[in-house]
Amino acid sequence: MDSFRPNRSLLNAKFEGYKLDPIRQEDVVDRYKLSRKPTQATASSKIPLSFQEMRSRISHNHLTVDSTSGRAIYVDEDYAVCMIGVPTGKEGESVMQSSPSFRILYEMATPMETSSSVSVQREYPSSAFISPTTIAVTDGNGLLYILPIRESDTSEPIGMFTLRTGSPFDAPFRIHHAHRASATTIVLLLSSRFYPSEDFPSSINKTNPNDRSVEFDIWATKIELLSLRSGSELRELEVLWHRRGNDVPIFTEFIEQVNAFLIIGGSTYPDPNSPPLQKPYEPSADEIAPIPRAGENLDKDASMKQQSKPHPYSWTQTSDSVTVAFPLPSSTPKTKIKVLFTTQTLTLHVNSFPLESSDAPPVPMPHYSAKALWDSVNPSSCFWTWDKEGESSYGLLTLHMEKKNEGTRWMQVFASSASSLNGDEENPEVPESLDPSELANIREALEKYTASLKKGEDSSGLGLGRGVPSLAEGEMDEEADSAVGRQAWATWVGVDGQTPAWTREASGDRATREEWEQEPFVLLSTPIPGSVQENKDLHLVIKQDVDGAVYSLLPSDGNPALKWEHTSTYHALSFVLASKRDTRFTYTIPRRGVLAFEGGSARDRGANVYIYRPVEKTKDKWAKQSVLQVDDGSGGALLGVGRINEVLVCLIEGELVLIKGV
Repeated sequence: MDSFRPNRSLLNAKFEGYKLDPIRQEDVVDRYKLSRKPTQATASSKIPLSFQEMRSRISHNHLTVDSTSGRAIYVDEDYAVCMIGVPTGKEGESVMQSSPSFRILYEMATPMETSSSVSVQREYPSSAFISPTTIAVTDGNGLLYILPIRESDTSEPIGMFTLRTGSPFDAPFRIHHAHRASATTIVLLLSSRFYPSEDFPSSINKTNPNDRSVEFDIWATKIELLSLRSGSELRELEVLWHRRGNDVPIFTEFIEQVNAFLIIGGSTYPDPNSPPLQKPYEPSADEIAPIPRAGENLDKDASMKQQSKPHPYSWTQTSDSVTVAFPLPSSTPKTKIKVLFTTQTLTLHVNSFPLESSDAPPVPMPHYSAKALWDSVNPSSCFWTWDKEGESSYGLLTLHMEKKNEGTRWMQVFASSASSLNGDEENPEVPESLDPSELANIREALEKYTASLKKGEDSSGLGLGRGVPSLAEGEMDEEADSAVGRQAWATWVGVDGQTPAWTREASGDRATREEWEQEPFVLLSTPIPGSVQENKDLHLVIKQDVDGAVYSLLPSDGNPALKWEHTSTYHALSFVLASKRDTRFTYTIPRRGVLAFEGGSARDRGANVYIYRPVEKTKDKWAKQSVLQVDDGSGGALLGVGRINEVLVCLIEGELVLIKGV
């Protein structure tokens, strides 16, 4: 079921980019000062935060919204549960005729520091709407409160609960999802960090918390509404089922059609009752010993097959000159070669261009900007020549430099090469060719080295075509692009805690595949909180090369009753998101756009939301983009985002920001 297969007809390699569609800030954005401020601060602990916890806290949404009632909940820095009444209206109507209302529902007790509490990491407070008039709230220290919402009065808890995790430390937990299983039963999906032993605080490396594997528990707990009443004593939550994985869930939802929970996270969450699945042993390349045939010398054959990468240039010298030769495709026009000599430096640029000969494989072009030479030269006596060698795939660009200090023997061509370590690709140590006739050998070595590459223009060298939209041509940064999104897995858990049978049956001939064979995907965006009112609105945006493919959970005629289908594409979304370095939340408004919210950690700069609209037609070359300022530089960091009807509700440290009509 979780096979995300792209529909090629919905991709567009000719997409050019996004054009700015200005929105007047004063027409859509309203700001309101907060008297009760939320915070990102937590108490210190003996246990350092793991990488997974740090990443989860950065993306933690401190705001909970309910579209039905038009209410939002957050917990302030003093553990007071604050409610916001957001003015709403039907689509197309004004929703800002009145100001939002603010009031305190309940003041939770401030957690006290004890010897056990400093041995575990506190969580951020979290909350969920059980109904439009009832909420569940955690204090981040192991207590859960059930609070009714009264119209004009503060609330008193009608239930207080704790979670018995079974580990030496009852870890704090957070709420991920609340499911109304029946008229009288609520199922809460919780997560907590797993603490394996009592000596855990002393055994962990405090300078590197990732030295030891960190695991996280997923708990499905049941609360009977009929048992709730004011003044109830503290009770333990009833655990329905439990899973464990290596990361905190990113997104959770209950899917009515298949009667199962969907958990998307940075790891899988296998069934603990199932026997562990062992991955078959695969020998490494060094352990594989081929069997020789009669008369076959494997050592000799291996040495012949091994092809080392040639040096980027070859050089030789006499008492008064240095000669350097660079291999270039023979189709290189002379006009593309720029050489400049100074007394101490060399500048050599060979501009990139389409090769005229399809038989010549692409090679890196030499690019040196004011590169320091080993010793001084006489610029007026230096020159260069270009030998195309038309019958060969490569020619030689030869630089002839006259030494200023005649008789001085150069150890290398460039000064940086002497201090570089072996294997430094930017400043390799290139040995001198004692025989000038060996300069031509570099041409032959380069051709042998590149002969194994398949022909083609594509960046992978696999002959699959260009594979890069024109928007990204010449501008791709593989390191930046690889950091976009989160690698994730989808785990399905039935209401009984078992893995649904159809998760394997849907794999067809792969029905016996093991857990370790599940294919991960790169998640770019999830639905904005408040937008998933019906399952038909459940969309995930997944990275597809430089695009963002929208996968919708739609009805299916087979088993299961739902399937992921590629329904639309945000072209070049992955590419444009790679340029955003302060993104805290990336959410999707179904069929309306993808919103990238900056965190706003730099107070003097503020924070923006970037809105990327879908194309009107699949083959359109342009789409619309808008930018709005969420924080003007005085409100603080962005802590939470939600959507109530046509209003975006943004919670920052000092303000509530409402954006209408997005």
